[in-house]
Amino acid sequence: MDTRSVLRTTGTVIAAAGLLLSGCTSGGPKVASAEPSAVSAGLSPYYEQKLSWRDCGVPGFQCATLKAPLDYANPGSGQDLDLAVARKAATGPGKRLGSLLVNPGGPGGSGIGYLQAYAGIGYPAAVRARYDMVSFDPRGVSRSTPVECLTGPQMDRFTQVDQTPDDQTERTRLVTAFKEFAAGCEERSRRVLPHVSTVDAARDMDMLRAVLGDAKLNYVGASYGTLLGATYADLFPKRVGRLVLDGAMDPSRPALELNRDQTEGFETAFRSFATNCAKQSDCPLGQGDPDAVAQRLKEFFRKLDAQPVPSGDPARPLGETLATTGVIAALYDESAWPQLREALKEAMNGDGAPLLALADGYYEREADGSYANLMYANAAVNCLDQPAAFAGPEAVDAALPSFEKASPVFGAGLAWASLNCAYWPVKATGTAKPLAAKGAAPIVVVGTTRDPATPYKWAQALADQLDSGTLLTYDGDGHTAYGRGSACVDTAVNRYLLEGRAPSNGTRC
Repeated sequence: MDTRSVLRTTGTVIAAAGLLLSGCTSGGPKVASAEPSAVSAGLSPYYEQKLSWRDCGVPGFQCATLKAPLDYANPGSGQDLDLAVARKAATGPGKRLGSLLVNPGGPGGSGIGYLQAYAGIGYPAAVRARYDMVSFDPRGVSRSTPVECLTGPQMDRFTQVDQTPDDQTERTRLVTAFKEFAAGCEERSRRVLPHVSTVDAARDMDMLRAVLGDAKLNYVGASYGTLLGATYADLFPKRVGRLVLDGAMDPSRPALELNRDQTEGFETAFRSFATNCAKQSDCPLGQGDPDAVAQRLKEFFRKLDAQPVPSGDPARPLGETLATTGVIAALYDESAWPQLREALKEAMNGDGAPLLALADGYYEREADGSYANLMYANAAVNCLDQPAAFAGPEAVDAALPSFEKASPVFGAGLAWASLNCAYWPVKATGTAKPLAAKGAAPIVVVGTTRDPATPYKWAQALADQLDSGTLLTYDGDGHTAYGRGSACVDTAVNRYLLEGRAPSNGTRC
């Protein structure tokens, strides 16, 4: 399995890695429960539309385009967005249970790509037999009306800017890069930027539910997809069917706390990798305890900061920023650890290509130098959902000690990456708040104890916040748990999806 497959089939969440965009910082949007007894007149044409299904070009899948109002506050404006939808019909045998909507996270991950590459063919056969497997690219993402920001060459330069500035010149360069990124998004995507919040996407999901003919929403969301699912449940609690929120986020925590928590999560994941690496004869970071291994990686990053190594692409040598992103990318799934060991060994011997490939998979950079819009949508949603973690460089300076305490290896870079929303052209419309979804049917929240991107304590918090939340714990490594090798987790989730029986709160696998 190539790196991209590993990262994309385990539930994408975009970490605040390298110079990228402080992902997984979408705290709970500021909304009130919005469950009218009947759809408003302005929304009726959208809820009553009929999908025209067509061949996707991928065997077994059909695609369609759903129309959504650009602005839910003014649905009669005549301004619409196109939402790309895909499905794979239930295969049988057994009574069809309706549609199962899946979301891989991000924000910015392509639901259709996830469905066609994994969920529609890789979910348990019993689940695929009873449900139409469905996904969509949320507004601003990929095949739906997308957020666009930079050209490929511009993005190449952006991903290489030093994320751990050592002097005022480097600080200025970093701030300028964030400002140029934001300006590019405003220039290319001005119309959609104010309308890509998690609340907007949750409302789109309710419209899709109705158009598919389902009385209630059945849903599996991974990573950021848990925030999207919890937001839906809070907006439409009586329309909740069977919801699985895997690799959960905590909507009550402000952006700064989320980013610092995630920094700690990557440190936990790295220490698991370091312990494992030190036991291998081919560990390029040597033997010893995790602290010693971490120190050697930090020293290697420091060398790359001073002198990048060739990568096979003269315009993109492997410097500290891209190397950090490559390492973090491989921490999402322990099955990528051998690949990470090999990539680090090659980089330390002067060949940065394998570690650069890990970073490219993370950024969804294609061989021709183009990028998917994952990073652009990620920033657009995160910066709209919550106020910025930092107002400026001075605020980062003040927080650096706490980030470096959370992770001696990654702390400084992740702190500076959290500055991006400070320069965003659209004011945030949401804020951190708990989501209760009062009156909803039982909702299963899944947490992995050593999850790098969505720390376990977030799953505990979300399960506590949701009135009907029940926590399923996986004691293990990697990001998310369902479909990743635990028969205990899979059995519990499958029983819930197929029979409606949620596991007892506190079940541990």
